[in-house]
Amino acid sequence: MSGNVRLLDDTLAAAKAEGRAALIAYLPAGFPTVDGGIAAVKAALDGGADVVEVGLPHSDPVLDGPVIQTADDIALRGGLKIADVMRTVREAHAATGKPILVMTYWNPIDRYGVERFTAELAEAGGAGCILPDLPVQESALWREHADKHGLATVFVVAPSSKDERLAEITAAGSGFVYAASLMGVTGTRESVGAQAEDLVRRTRATTDTPVCVGLGVSNAAQAAEVAGFADGVIVGSAFVKRMLDAPDAAAGVEGVRALAADLAKGVRAQA
Repeated sequence: MSGNVRLLDDTLAAAKAEGRAALIAYLPAGFPTVDGGIAAVKAALDGGADVVEVGLPHSDPVLDGPVIQTADDIALRGGLKIADVMRTVREAHAATGKPILVMTYWNPIDRYGVERFTAELAEAGGAGCILPDLPVQESALWREHADKHGLATVFVVAPSSKDERLAEITAAGSGFVYAASLMGVTGTRESVGAQAEDLVRRTRATTDTPVCVGLGVSNAAQAAEVAGFADGVIVGSAFVKRMLDAPDAAAGVEGVRALAADLAKGVRAQA
């Protein structure tokens, strides 16, 4: 069974053809429950997200801020397993036909088995993985299996990345490049500044792969700002916060749908 890297490529290309950035939503699997997480992912896609990153909750996240850490803790205390992450990918993709990636730290994959993980993700209809803590120089085994199963390998670049390092990272990756807009962890911010635009410019100088910006975007105005210079706008903490702040699970799902619709208007403001 081959994964859906082609669907991801085609989705990003279609957004570009419309003269806009793609909207990429992040939601952790298993939050607030496995079924509730699946409903939230579907709602984000139905609301207007082009792509969803399904987070594999981890007990020691290095990129995630307090909002996502809170959701991850709820999922882990609920007994989330990798099988539940695969089920989330499978059901969301089957219901929407849109590309679903998994965002995960390396340790869970290493313990689960690279071949097993990639084969199961491809079978579930996944489009690939975002691997924020896997160094490119240690990624050959992962990339071999990802390529075999038709999965994208998305690496993260940061404002601190030197041009030579950017070229090394982008040469090894596929699908898109995840540009972290600033140094630090995920979370909503008042502004997503010039650092992000400079990083996108420098990254694009090394690759034709789409460059998508995450860390800090929480509303339509910020989405429109980032859409003016990036190929995709990644939003995570703002979706999770809608669910954490909601009075019940159903309201949380509707909050996700409404935010996706608002952000979708934002990325289209540049079109």
